[in-house]
Amino acid sequence: RLPFFFSSVSTQRRQLTKMATVISKKRKFVADGVFYAELNELLTRELSEDGYSGVEVRVTPMRTEIIIRATRTQSVLGEKGRRIRELTSVVQKRFNFKEGSVELYAEKVANRGLCAVAQAESLRYKLLGAVPVRRACYGVLRFIMEQGAKGCEVIVSGKLRAQRAKAMKFRDGYMISSGGPVKEYIDTAVRHVLLRQGVLGIKVKIMLDWDPSGKNGPKTPMPDAVKVNQPKEEEELAGKPFVGKEPTM
Repeated sequence: RLPFFFSSVSTQRRQLTKMATVISKKRKFVADGVFYAELNELLTRELSEDGYSGVEVRVTPMRTEIIIRATRTQSVLGEKGRRIRELTSVVQKRFNFKEGSVELYAEKVANRGLCAVAQAESLRYKLLGAVPVRRACYGVLRFIMEQGAKGCEVIVSGKLRAQRAKAMKFRDGYMISSGGPVKEYIDTAVRHVLLRQGVLGIKVKIMLDWDPSGKNGPKTPMPDAVKVNQPKEEEELAGKPFVGKEPTM
């Protein structure tokens, strides 16, 4: 048998040759989805206290760019960029990227009140800090609506006060649940809180408002939105034609 070092090298070569071969589109989409899911899980656990709100992967011919969205970007970067370099090294080693072929960036969330992930994390830390459930949920609900959301819903389920588990729903504004606009207008996040009496589940749904600029909401208007145009100014018509007998001179 070959020594461990040589066997590991040969295994790595086989992996590289496999990567070099052309894979089918179906396998590529599955591989991309698995990569995104694992990366998102890693960053969620690592940056939950820094207001982590999602990740975007951009693949260019030169390198792969990973953009981390968070409410506190300075904490994500760390002192003199130390933390972002550590995360880059972890991602590079875990997913077998070449040296310098992957870059991590931190981007600040424009409006954290309209980000379901940020609000779910906020509610999670409130419940961990022994804040009463109703007060915490109503506080989050009010903050979301003040930031310009069209509607929102917060569901907390589990052993809230007694031993019997139950679910509490808090709603405000207008919310849609079906159809195509759900993909654009609804932002959803689910989180779990590990308390002494058991696990609580948190679900936050935010309905964004239509924004033609696309900053605080989708550009496409709702399909059932009715626009009433202002009536045009009536043009002065020529004098009415004379009907009847001609006037006698």
